[in-house]
Amino acid sequence: MLHNLLSDYLNQIEQRIIFLQNTYVERYQEEILTSKRVNLRIRLRLNQTHLLEINEAIIIKDNQVKFLDYRYHFQDEENKLVFRYDSTPHFPNLSTFPHHKHLPNEVISSQKPDIIQVLT
Repeated sequence: MLHNLLSDYLNQIEQRIIFLQNTYVERYQEEILTSKRVNLRIRLRLNQTHLLEINEAIIIKDNQVKFLDYRYHFQDEENKLVFRYDSTPHFPNLSTFPHHKHLPNEVISSQKPDIIQVLT
């Protein structure tokens, strides 16, 4: 059985997606690895043009939701990057390493945003 904190977290995301306007869910996958470990993969098409991809590796540790890895990728109708937040450790000089944000022409320091903010 899935840990209550994980179940609540996933339900919160699912409910937020249900209420998004002009959004088509291309993919929604919850890969339950253990009762305390889930991989989440979501692919949303907004206004039939923009793409938002969400990938999270989530665990319960010390009775809290923790993220092993994440990526929130958003692109426009021409498949050009608008932004991507991720935790891939490839920019060690940033103050928020490994967390960062890709913009069309630069990579900047950034903490992990809340997924509800990303969906909004």
